[in-house]
Amino acid sequence: MRMTIPVAKVLAALLAEPDEQRYGLDLMRLTGLPSGTLYPVLHRLQGAGWLAADWEAIDPVAAGRPARRYYRLTAVGVTQARQALADLRAAIPDARPSWGGTEPTGAPA
Repeated sequence: MRMTIPVAKVLAALLAEPDEQRYGLDLMRLTGLPSGTLYPVLHRLQGAGWLAADWEAIDPVAAGRPARRYYRLTAVGVTQARQALADLRAAIPDARPSWGGTEPTGAPA
C-alpha cells in the first residue's frame, strides 16, 4: 500500500477505535479530507483487504435518509495499518503527532 498523507489520516482515524464502524461523512470529519480524496482511499484500502464495507440495513424512507455504507478495518488491516504508520513515524526524524505532541527540545514554540 502506497502511504500518502490521506491514507495515513484515514488509517489513523480508523485505528483510533479499530472495532468501530465508520461511515464516509464521519471519516471526512475525522480526517478533514474531502469526499473526492476520501472515497478513492477507502476503495484502495478495501481492494488491499485492509478494509471491510457493509451497507446499513435500514429502510431509507422510514429513516428519512439514505442508507450509510460503514467501513471498518479487517484483522489484517489493523495489523498492516499499525505497521505502516509505525514505519512512517520511524522514517520521519523527531516526528511528533500534530494532534497535541510537544515540540522537540530546543525548537521554537
